[in-house]
Amino acid sequence: MILNETYTLSNGVKIPILGFGTWFIDNQSVQQAVIDATEIGYRHIDTAQAYQNEHGVGEGIKTCGIKRNELFITTKLAAEVKDYKAAVASIDSSLQAMDLDYIDLMIIHSPKPWMEFHLDDHYTEGNLQAWKALEKAYQAGKIRAIGLSNFQITDLENIINGGTIKPMVNQILAHISNTPFELIEFGKKHQILTEAYSPIGHGELLKNEQLAQMAQQYGVSIPQLSIRYCLQLGLLPLPKTAKKTHMKNNAAVDFEISATDMEVLKSMERIKDYGEASMFPVYGGKLS
Repeated sequence: MILNETYTLSNGVKIPILGFGTWFIDNQSVQQAVIDATEIGYRHIDTAQAYQNEHGVGEGIKTCGIKRNELFITTKLAAEVKDYKAAVASIDSSLQAMDLDYIDLMIIHSPKPWMEFHLDDHYTEGNLQAWKALEKAYQAGKIRAIGLSNFQITDLENIINGGTIKPMVNQILAHISNTPFELIEFGKKHQILTEAYSPIGHGELLKNEQLAQMAQQYGVSIPQLSIRYCLQLGLLPLPKTAKKTHMKNNAAVDFEISATDMEVLKSMERIKDYGEASMFPVYGGKLS
């Protein structure tokens, strides 16, 4: 079963190869979502300070009945935190919000504040300051692994060259029709595991007739095909849903996409419209 499988990060920490994302699940609903996910077999839960649901995730962790050391919990340092003192305080606030003794993985949510995502300033020094705070928390045992999110090659190089500890993860937008292969290969070269959020293209892949036909040939759904695609590229997909039936479906991916079909999927035309998510910077929009 895929939920029992793990990757090994560069520091030796094992991470379940399929995660459960909690973006857009509110603080009141997320506790039950975590309980449902762990009941199905998920052991990797992904949240963020920006999701404003860390407290609810923590409640789900405490009440799900699964031992803490059997769970892998990820959260993200807010994109706007770009100085050492604020980063230290933010790390502690996440531990307090979830009522945890340690976090399994904490990552910088974005190299730039969301309101400045499309501007030229890469916040090189601010990111190094935030990274220094993560390094300190890692060395103190508050965090078992540290990483990044939405970092491009130039941003990764800044951390690799300027930090003391190499990032273990880079979580990025990656799915059929939008797979940043150069960035993924750069990560592999530096032993950085690439996590893929929105593996179903924020639901937009569900509208693709070509995908529907291929999924039917394998006897699976489009989400299952999309998640399997990421896994076969060596990525760690993070599908998000609050519906238990979808959680089960997303984890039923023990099948193999042929090499020929993988090439078709790799070259599929890129999505230009992400629907309701298009307003968010990572999907091309600009917050205002």
